Amino acid sequence: MCLEGRMTADVKRMRAARSTASTLRASVVAASLVAALATVATTTPADAMSSNGGSQLPSPAEAGGSQSGVSTASSVPHPVVTSLTAPSTSLVGRPPRVTYRIDEPGETRVDLTVAVHDLTTRKAAVVAQMGWVRTARTTAVVWPRRATLAAGTYHVSISAHDRYDHNLTRTAHSSGVATLTVAAPALAPVATGPAAPALEAGVPTPAQTVADGAVFPVQGAHNFGGPENRYGAPREGYFHEGQDVLTAEGTPVVAPLGGTISDTDYQAGGAGYYIVEHTGIGFDFMYAHCKAATTVVSAGQAVSPGSPICQAGQTGDATAPHLHFEMWVDGWHESSASHSIDPLPYLEAWEHGA
Repeated sequence: MCLEGRMTADVKRMRAARSTASTLRASVVAASLVAALATVATTTPADAMSSNGGSQLPSPAEAGGSQSGVSTASSVPHPVVTSLTAPSTSLVGRPPRVTYRIDEPGETRVDLTVAVHDLTTRKAAVVAQMGWVRTARTTAVVWPRRATLAAGTYHVSISAHDRYDHNLTRTAHSSGVATLTVAAPALAPVATGPAAPALEAGVPTPAQTVADGAVFPVQGAHNFGGPENRYGAPREGYFHEGQDVLTAEGTPVVAPLGGTISDTDYQAGGAGYYIVEHTGIGFDFMYAHCKAATTVVSAGQAVSPGSPICQAGQTGDATAPHLHFEMWVDGWHESSASHSIDPLPYLEAWEHGA
C-alpha cells in the first residue's frame, strides 16, 4: 500500500476512536444525572436542611410561631369577669338580681350579654343585651321587662368582647357562669293588680313617709293617666310594676326621700335611662324613662328629699314623656324576697303632703 493509502486508513481509525470515547462520556454523564435526580426525589425536606447546616424546617404547628419570631402565647389583654353574684335559688317569675364586674387593662367599656340557659332544654330562657357597659364597676343586670323564669335549673352566663373583638377570658376562678335553681312558691302568691291590697303590713305607711319629709318626685304639672298606667296593669307576659306619672318632657324629677343611689344605667328596649335609689327607711325607688343626658346622680351618691335625679323623658320603651316610678321592699331585685308594691297611695300622699 502506498504512503497516502496508509495515512487515510490511520485517520479513519483515529476518528472512530474519538467517536467511541464521546459516546462513552455521554453515557456516563447521563447515568450520573439519572442517579442525582433519584437522590433528589428520595431526599426529605428535613434531610435537605440537615445536609445544609443542620437546621430543620419548622413543623406545620410551629410555622408562624416562635421560630418565625411571633410568640404562640397571646399577651393581648382580654376582658375578665372579676365577679358574678347570683342567688343559688329563686322563685318562679322575674329573674333575680344578678350583679357583675368586668375588668380589662386599658379598656373602659365592653359589649356585654347575659344569658340564662335552661339546663334541661339547653336553650336560652332569657337574654339581656346589655350593650357597651363600663368596666371596673359592679353593676346589676337589667333583665328584659317581659322576662320570666319557670321552675327548673339554669346557668347564668356572661359573654363580652372589647372594641378589638377580644372575647371574654374564662378561667377556673373566673368562668362567668353561675347556677340558679328556680322553684315554685310553696303558697299561692298574693293577688296583684288594681284589686290587690294598696298597703303592705310591716312597711312605713304613706303618712309616716310624709312625716319623714317625703316630697312628690315630679316637680311640675302632671297626672296619673288611666288604667293602663296603674300598678298591676296587664302586659304581655307580665304586669306593670310601677305607677306612671305623665308630665311634659324635661320636667325635673327629684328624690322623694333621702337615701343612696345604687344603680344608674340604660335599657334600650325597656326602662331607657333609669336610676335606682335605696332609701334610709327600707324602700327602693326606681325612676325610669329619664330624658337622655339629664341624669345628675351616680352610683354610691347620697341624696336628700328633693335632690335632683333627672328630667322626665320617653327613652326606652315609652310612647309619651312620663316618669315610671317603682317602689320595692327588700331591695330592687335584690333577692327572692324582693318584690314591688303599689306606689300610688304614697304618690298621692306626697302630692298632697298628708
